Amino acid sequence: MNPLYRNDRPGQMPKSWYVASTDLPPERPALFGETVADVCVIGAGYTGLSAAWHLAQKGLDVVVLDAHRAGFGASGRNGGQVGTGYNASQQSLARKLGAGNATALWALAEEAKADVRRICADHIPEAQYKPGVAHGYYSATEARDYDADADYLAQSYGYDQIEKLHPDAMRDLVKSPLYQGGLLDMGAGHLHPLRYALGLARLAEAAGARIYDRSEVTGLAMGDPAVVQTGQGRVRARHVIMAGNGYMPNINRAVAAKVMPINSFICATEPLGDRARDVLARDIAVADSKFVVNYYRMSEDNRFLFGGRESYSIGFPRDISTALIQRMTTLFPQLDGVKVDYVWGGTLGITMTRLPAIQRVAPNVLSGAGFSGHGVALSGLAGKIMAEAVAGQAGRFDTLAGLNVPSFPGGRALRAPLLTLAMTWYALRDRLGV
Repeated sequence: MNPLYRNDRPGQMPKSWYVASTDLPPERPALFGETVADVCVIGAGYTGLSAAWHLAQKGLDVVVLDAHRAGFGASGRNGGQVGTGYNASQQSLARKLGAGNATALWALAEEAKADVRRICADHIPEAQYKPGVAHGYYSATEARDYDADADYLAQSYGYDQIEKLHPDAMRDLVKSPLYQGGLLDMGAGHLHPLRYALGLARLAEAAGARIYDRSEVTGLAMGDPAVVQTGQGRVRARHVIMAGNGYMPNINRAVAAKVMPINSFICATEPLGDRARDVLARDIAVADSKFVVNYYRMSEDNRFLFGGRESYSIGFPRDISTALIQRMTTLFPQLDGVKVDYVWGGTLGITMTRLPAIQRVAPNVLSGAGFSGHGVALSGLAGKIMAEAVAGQAGRFDTLAGLNVPSFPGGRALRAPLLTLAMTWYALRDRLGV
């Protein structure tokens, strides 16, 4: 079955707390017949909508195609964490790429966070951006690693937003008995991801972009112009931006070989009222050091939003709730027996290196994907930078493309079974505390 529809029905948003707490706009019409544009963007998530907004502001005619609806995929389902940097330490980037390139990448990641904060403040206040993300760890060895990373950011980049938390301070903030310490990054933050995505769609349309729902791309013919084919229509465009990430259909081997779709799941409890402070002392988001990461925060109505429990098959497990809730109550025994009102899943894209796969597929075809859990900030930045490249300013695009993310061994055909083996091993290490 087409992975676009394996876990979802066409155009039907998931039964998530995000959807329940959002005033959804009417569904947009699908594309019928042929149209012409300067740029065709495939995918109406953060990357595609950011690209469309920036391109339309430059005066280009932009068409955005989505197989479902704007904000339907990971952009409207994720944990809402606006993280610092990449899913790799800055020290490792400096060793691998050199100090100059690492500094340029750091500046881009800081710009990505600043963009989110500014856009929320100026245009999308309903997304309710709030500062603060804590990172919890489980051992003294991890404490040394985390503290060293914080020291490196302070010394090398002047980043002074991180507070080190000894075990008691961490447990005062995050009321789990399992953490042995952590970091609190007040330069990071969290938001309502679906409202943010829908706000970007609104901004793109106000600038002149045309967004079509239920317009699955079934083919891409390279050329000048390129021809993007859907089930009922086609777009002839001078440029194409591929921005489907984990939901991208297999229309280009170079993109599919580098990006692996995986599923992650979130639950939302009943409103906890005053009991919320028995879990988190402050309105922050949290992620931890498990390879199969736990991530969580409180909602605006004091529901506990808890995510984790990845899976590597295309289809969701039949029972999402049991294992997810068990992870939650293991971390927070005080939540045992709390009613869970919503459980949902979604698909994100990861890469071999956990760094974004930004690439020029053809002279007039660009792709951005594989943000590996850091997409709330980095995906919007990727859209902005791909818009710059289309407009003739490719320097910053080349910086991100210089990450040279490798293809999965065996390409698209073998990426899933090989990664499943690796992830099974890491999940076992998590359980054993290795």
